[in-house]
Amino acid sequence: MAAYLAIIALFSPNTWSSLSGWLMPKTAEVYPTRDEVIQYLAAYEQRYQFPIIRPVHVDHVESNGAYLDVYVGEKYWRARAVVSATGTWSQPHIPDYAGHENFQGIQLHSAHYINADSFKNKKVIVVGCGNSGAQILVEISKVAKTIWVTPNPPQFLPDDAVDGYVLFLRATERLKAQQEGRVIDQPIGGLGDIVMIDSVKEARDRGVLKSWAPFISFTTNAVIWYAGFKASLNHLKSLNVVEPDDTVKVVGTHSLKVNNLWLVGYGEWVGTASATLIGVSRTAKAAVDEIAAYLADL
Repeated sequence: MAAYLAIIALFSPNTWSSLSGWLMPKTAEVYPTRDEVIQYLAAYEQRYQFPIIRPVHVDHVESNGAYLDVYVGEKYWRARAVVSATGTWSQPHIPDYAGHENFQGIQLHSAHYINADSFKNKKVIVVGCGNSGAQILVEISKVAKTIWVTPNPPQFLPDDAVDGYVLFLRATERLKAQQEGRVIDQPIGGLGDIVMIDSVKEARDRGVLKSWAPFISFTTNAVIWYAGFKASLNHLKSLNVVEPDDTVKVVGTHSLKVNNLWLVGYGEWVGTASATLIGVSRTAKAAVDEIAAYLADL
């Protein structure tokens, strides 16, 4: 991540963007920048002296009786329980569309966006919504002509103090209500809605935040796709647990097909906002509690 997204800021204050045990230190602005997040995560690792081995590429995982063998080349680790937390960042998704091979301009996914320098004086289409997509649009619009294409009209939150933590709490309560068969009255605002940080407000004042629906013809020499990610699960295909939609059937974070496999941090299918700093701690704690109980029964 350190090489990408030089301008992206979180959309929750540092208080609500922390991992268990140690709060993110106070940041220069209300919303932490990319570099401040990286510094915090690196310091967190050093603070707790986690025995992390890197770089490692896991090729596949095999079931071996009561164990799982995690292969790196011809070598492997044998474990009674495995947590897969490879995330989605390595699997950016660009939709297939007719004629894409004929486009001669710049085309990249937001995961590979660094800054606006290479887009100066170009006509750029930003495809997709969400907070990161909006922030990329904001920066590029300062040096290039931009067109914003979204599948649905983007939802902008009020200018007051609604941030990622509030959205996480709302999403959690909505999910809980659905599971219990209740109907709740909540303010509008979901995890995909755009938080009005200062840079987004400034772009709104410049008239940048107008979006267009797909299937309208534009002339452009650069396209940036903010079209989401797929879960990085190739290493689990050897266990026959990966579904056609690139998920794994789970109860909570626990695999239904492989009893000693847990999955953390892949998005909504393993827990509300589980691919965010705000949401991952809750699902990770639940997974650890389940693993401890599982091992105690062996």
